[in-house]
Order: sequence, then structure tokens, then C-alpha cells
Amino acid sequence: METNKKFYTEEEMLDELIGKVGTPKRDEFEAKVKKEVDDYYIGEAIKQARKKQGMTQDELGERMGVKKSFVSKIESGKGIAYSTIMRAFKALGAETATLDLGKLGRVALW
Repeated sequence: METNKKFYTEEEMLDELIGKVGTPKRDEFEAKVKKEVDDYYIGEAIKQARKKQGMTQDELGERMGVKKSFVSKIESGKGIAYSTIMRAFKALGAETATLDLGKLGRVALW
């Protein structure tokens, strides 16, 4: 028995379920996905820096003034705010940090 199934690309599914590129709903979705991916990478960077120093989540939490569960949360990319990023990297001993804005240049965060 042969069935005629249609396969869809990811783009076709997003167009159908969320809307075409350039529509407000799609733009909001794309921005949310980008933020979640960025937050994941920031959390991963914090985790790798902590591990490189041989530090536990408890120790980083003590330096930041937060509980281990909060460190775990930010390392998984949840609850990432600018102030959290600053506190984490300062607690890890980062003396300065810059944000690369591509063609716009770099901005010193602290």
C-alpha cells in the first residue's frame, strides 16, 4: 500500500505554523530563539571558565553571593541577565570584558 506523504522543510513548517519571515509573529519567534541560543552559549562559557579554574558551582555561587542552584540555572542558559553575566565573570576573575558588535566595533562592558 503506497501512501502519498508530503515532506516539508523546516522553513515551510515555520511559515505555516508561525508566519512568513518579516511578519511580527515570526520576527518575535526568531528573536526569542536567538536570545535562547545566545544565553546557552553564555552559560556554557561561564561553566567552561569555572571548570578550567577547578571551581565547583558551590564555590562560584559563594563568590557571586548566590546559591549553587542559581549557578546551575545560569550555566544551562536560564535566567541570564547582563548583571548576572557581569557578576559571574567578575567572580571568575575576569578583569575586563568586551562585546564584539561586528561592523560597529567593540564595547567595553567593564
